[in-house]
Amino acid sequence: METKKLYYDDPFLREFPATVLSCERAGEAWKVVLDQTAFYPEGGGQPADHGALRTSTGEISVTDVHEKNGAVLHTCSAPAEPGTVVTGILDWARRFDHMQQHSGEHIISGILCRLYGCDNVGFHLGAETVTIDYNTDLTWEQVMEAEGLANEAVWADRAVEVTYPSRPELAALEYRSKKELAGQVRIVEFPGADRCACCGTHVASAGQAGPIKVLSCQKFREGVRLEILCGARALRYLGGAYDQAKAIGRRLSVKPLETLAAVERLAAELSAVKDRAAELEQAVFAAIAAERAGKGDALVFQPPLRPDSVRRLADAVGKSCGGLAAVFAGEGETWSYALARSGGEDISPLVKELNRVLRGRGGGRNGFAQGSAAASREEIERFFER
Repeated sequence: METKKLYYDDPFLREFPATVLSCERAGEAWKVVLDQTAFYPEGGGQPADHGALRTSTGEISVTDVHEKNGAVLHTCSAPAEPGTVVTGILDWARRFDHMQQHSGEHIISGILCRLYGCDNVGFHLGAETVTIDYNTDLTWEQVMEAEGLANEAVWADRAVEVTYPSRPELAALEYRSKKELAGQVRIVEFPGADRCACCGTHVASAGQAGPIKVLSCQKFREGVRLEILCGARALRYLGGAYDQAKAIGRRLSVKPLETLAAVERLAAELSAVKDRAAELEQAVFAAIAAERAGKGDALVFQPPLRPDSVRRLADAVGKSCGGLAAVFAGEGETWSYALARSGGEDISPLVKELNRVLRGRGGGRNGFAQGSAAASREEIERFFER
């Protein structure tokens, strides 16, 4: 039982008539086989088409499609009676998006492989982005060069050519392929950019792939992994990035393309403020430590502080007081704490009991411990009065 694959005859076919050959239950769904279909089954890195089958009584959803032994199995939300004629209706937005992403991947992969002698060893068309793996280490500058050439191919808008060469013709043909191929080979060519063995669906001309944008290039195994967007996805992403830059620009009183310089200026100003705050904080800590010099055990409460600040204050007080310094920074029942005892005396038993009584988490060694507690100030004070 083999299904005629209409998506190869016309990848732009959105509706088609078909006869139900079989329908079998599979859990809470049904596997429906048609005599012909325009629904592309998952394969070659491209996800399956979705859509519906219109019957005489209504529509049933098609939520997944796979191929098995030449038959295309449509996962449906309800059964379809064998022998009846149905109308297949594709989720065209989903299909065309997949065609744009897959075609854009071909264009940039063909260019990268030609320029730098690499191989495409992985391709995944995800719901958000497309990832492509290459077995050669590529620099960002090389990838940007390929992106530019890929978009030039898009602007040239040459027609995509699909052929089924004979074995002698195939042997004389230069093309990309990830594996040894058997049987009839389908060659998809984007003139001037790529020629590759492929079973997926593609746009009719390079221009329909839309803009091609590389988002990232990261080291992956012996090569790199690219993250790209094509067509409508790229347009939405770039539009969103511009809108965000425009909003940031308004906050900084600069134009959208001047936000980086403005942010760098703010970062320098913030760094100077942090340095000054650290100096003032250190002076305050020194004053607190001086107030408790030689007075023995000290319990210090402060407003919320960064964990590193809590540690530095406890260290300063511990060195001056001559006993245990317990610093709690926070409010309500949310506190960061640090304990320090001069001389490095083990305080593990104290920390263990503190965590139990004050619902805390944390630990340490050699006379120092740090953590958090979920208790009121009154509970903390009673604990240290014991």
